[in-house]
Amino acid sequence: MKPLDPRLLRRAKAARTFLAGSVLIGVATGLLIVVQAVLLAHGIAGVVLRGELAAAVVWSLAAVIVARALLLWLQEVVAQRTAAAVKSTLRRQVLDHSLKLGPAWLSGERSSALTTLLTKGLDDLDPYFARYLPQLVLASTVPAGVIGWMATGDLLAAGTVLVTLPLIPIFMALIGWVTQAHSRRRQHALAVLAHHFADVVSGLPTLKLFGRAKSQAVAVERVTDRHRVASMGSLRLAFLSSLVLELLASISVALVAVGVGLRLVDGKLGLETALLVLILAPEAYLPLRQVGAQFHASADGVAASEEVFRVLETPLPVLGDRTDVPDLRVTPLHLHDVTVAYAGRSTPALEGFDLELWPGEVVALTGPSGAGKSTVLAALLGFVVPERGVIVAAGTAADEFDPVLWRQQFAWVPQRPGLLVGSIADNVRLGRPAASDLQVRQALDTAGAAELELETAVGEQGKLLSGGQRRRVALARALITDAPVLLLDEPTAGLDADAEAAVVASLRATGRTALLVAHRPALIAAADRVVEVGARELVTA
Repeated sequence: MKPLDPRLLRRAKAARTFLAGSVLIGVATGLLIVVQAVLLAHGIAGVVLRGELAAAVVWSLAAVIVARALLLWLQEVVAQRTAAAVKSTLRRQVLDHSLKLGPAWLSGERSSALTTLLTKGLDDLDPYFARYLPQLVLASTVPAGVIGWMATGDLLAAGTVLVTLPLIPIFMALIGWVTQAHSRRRQHALAVLAHHFADVVSGLPTLKLFGRAKSQAVAVERVTDRHRVASMGSLRLAFLSSLVLELLASISVALVAVGVGLRLVDGKLGLETALLVLILAPEAYLPLRQVGAQFHASADGVAASEEVFRVLETPLPVLGDRTDVPDLRVTPLHLHDVTVAYAGRSTPALEGFDLELWPGEVVALTGPSGAGKSTVLAALLGFVVPERGVIVAAGTAADEFDPVLWRQQFAWVPQRPGLLVGSIADNVRLGRPAASDLQVRQALDTAGAAELELETAVGEQGKLLSGGQRRRVALARALITDAPVLLLDEPTAGLDADAEAAVVASLRATGRTALLVAHRPALIAAADRVVEVGARELVTA
């Protein structure tokens, strides 16, 4: 685990500014420590040898203490603001990058794990910036200044500190290797807990229906216990490592003190110099001890940042830039030998698929579950990149066009349409934000949802609506767009026979090109052509 990941400096400008400021504060802190030690040694020696304490020394010492307090306050304020800025930057970058990677990549990621990373995970960067990184800067500046000043008064004591000081970072590195593994296990345990809990909550109505809700309490308890064990293991390691570092520092300071005491008794060392060395010696070890103590507090944040960089360093698909997208109202679409393979699957999701889609026709895609019907829609939308084959419009491959302009030619209703919290009208207007209430009403009527009121509330993920109502709202959202091609994945699932017939009639009345993933007989019968995915031949309805 790197003490300071260069990728963090490249990705977040605030981190670079904070590091520069921390170096300046560290240098100033080191100078104040030396000045404070000199004043204390001079003042104590004056009291012991001359029986007097100069007022100038007292006021100077008070000023130094106030200055150190102000530097600590400034370091804390800057660290907290930097942590907030860096977290905001990384969250925005991960969200933007995830959207650019597309649904195919997101489908391979656990949504709960990604959510945990962007919330609790990145919040663990607070101790990294507020505690660990400032101590790391102090550890690289203060010991050098302290040892250098000690050498001007007692070269032997400075040499003792110089020899024993590297033992602390050596043991820190050994402890760090173990801590890295513990932090990763703890991060994984937290992700598993979040994923399992999200699954249980989302499936609670079904579990309740079949009387399996209580049995899930045992599973949640088991996963929670695993997270607890990982957390306690990290705490145990933190306490043990602090003991080791404190013991090393104490023994090292004791060696310096014994040498100084013997030479002071022999008259080889002055009292003020001896006091200066004894005051400065602990200050040389303190920053390194604090780095070790704060390392564990920051380990979770560093582990989370590594996961963030894993997402950010995932290469983006190559996108086209042509803006002369053909109008699919009058231009046919051709899919030639399209093969799509997903990572982790031994067989292609879609293999050697051919299709001609002419303007204004309704085509139904049929075939068994897993044959690749939804993959055909994803390929047309550019969500997945074919391993072989090409999608052509007006003699040009679809991947040469700007993906945003290309997708404006399509209106898509997936198998599980997503709805936002708000009203039905708000969700329909996602297809056309400037649509009037009359246009929203017409889209709902066309989608067979005449009974739904525009102001009807919609909960998270479509809660408060039935499955059929959610699908009809999503269909209305697609219909209200100006897109010439409708890509509909089981648009009538959850509807009764009468509602299904009304939707089919409305779809044909729009005159748009429609590609339907269909299993229900009424929807298949309404198509101009039926294409069986997995078979090379076309079946005419």
